[in-house]
Amino acid sequence: MTTNWLEEVTEKLIPTSLGLINVRVGGRFDGPAMVCWPSLMMDGTMWQYQYEHFAPTYRLVLVDSPGHGKSDALRKIIDLKECADALVEILDALDIDKCVLVGNSWGGMLAGVFPAYYPQRTTAAIGINCTASLPTMFESMWATGLATFLSLHAKMPLLAAKAARAAFAGPTAEATNPDFLEFTNFVLNDDPKSVAWALRSILIGRKDEHRRLNTISNVPVLIIAGEEDSQFPVHVVRKMADAIEGCTFCVLQHTAHLAARENPDGVNAEIDAFLAAPPPAPRSGEHHHGRHSTSDGRARLGPEVHGRHRHPGVR
Repeated sequence: MTTNWLEEVTEKLIPTSLGLINVRVGGRFDGPAMVCWPSLMMDGTMWQYQYEHFAPTYRLVLVDSPGHGKSDALRKIIDLKECADALVEILDALDIDKCVLVGNSWGGMLAGVFPAYYPQRTTAAIGINCTASLPTMFESMWATGLATFLSLHAKMPLLAAKAARAAFAGPTAEATNPDFLEFTNFVLNDDPKSVAWALRSILIGRKDEHRRLNTISNVPVLIIAGEEDSQFPVHVVRKMADAIEGCTFCVLQHTAHLAARENPDGVNAEIDAFLAAPPPAPRSGEHHHGRHSTSDGRARLGPEVHGRHRHPGVR
C-alpha cells in the first residue's frame, strides 16, 4: 500500500439510469469483485479502511452514490430498485458478473434488496447499520426538516455537520475517537440540494422491504448492527436480518451508525469471518437458525436471528 491509498485507484464515470456515477476501482485486478456503496452524505472514500484491508484479495469498486461525490447531482425522488438497476449497469460497464456487495446505511439497505432483485449478480451481501422498516414519525419529521433546510442552500451549511455528527457518532466516539468526529465534517463537501433529494428518497420515502427480503434464498447475507446506533437501533436491524433466509447477524459494541468508518477493524473482522465460514452440515427435516454473533464478535448459533440455514462460505 502507498501512503495515499487513492493513488492506487482508477476513477471512472459510468452512465446509468440515475446519471453519471463515479466509481473508484482498485485492488487485485483478477480477484473476486467487492462493491462498496456508502451511507447517505458520504461518498466512496468512506471505505478507505475496507479498501486497504481487502485490496490484496479483492477487486474493489467504491461507488459515489447518486448526488454524492463526483457523481451527477440528484434532482428527483429515487428508490432502492432504481439504485439496484444502476448498480447492475455499473457491474456491466466494469465486466463484473457477480459481486460481494457491501453497504453502510443507504448502502446497507441496497445490500438487503439487491440479492432479491438480482440474485444472479450477487455472490454475497453485507449490510451495515441498515433497516427494512418504514421511517418512524420522529425520523420523518427530522429528515423532512433537514431536507427542507438544505434545499434552501447552494453550499452545505455548518449546521449540516452538526446534524451528521449527531447521526453518525455515539457516546464512545464522542468520548474516545476525535479522528472519526473530524471525519464526519466530510458532509460539508456535499451538494445540499442533492442530499435533500436523497433524504426524501432513501429516508423519508423508503418502503417496508421485509416481504421482499423473504424472497432471498441461496445468497449469503450478513447484517451488522451498531450497539450505539441511534438512527437504526439494534432491534430494527435485527428485524431486517430475521426476514432473510439463513442470514448472519452481529452487533458491534461501542459502535454507532457509520460502523465501517468508526470501527473498521470490527467490521472487517466480521466480513472476513462471514466470507470464510464453511458450509453447514445438512440437517434434513429441521428448521435451521441463522448464524448469530454476540456483540463481542463471538459467533454462535441461537434463536435471536432466524433463518432456514447457515450461509456457505464465499470466495
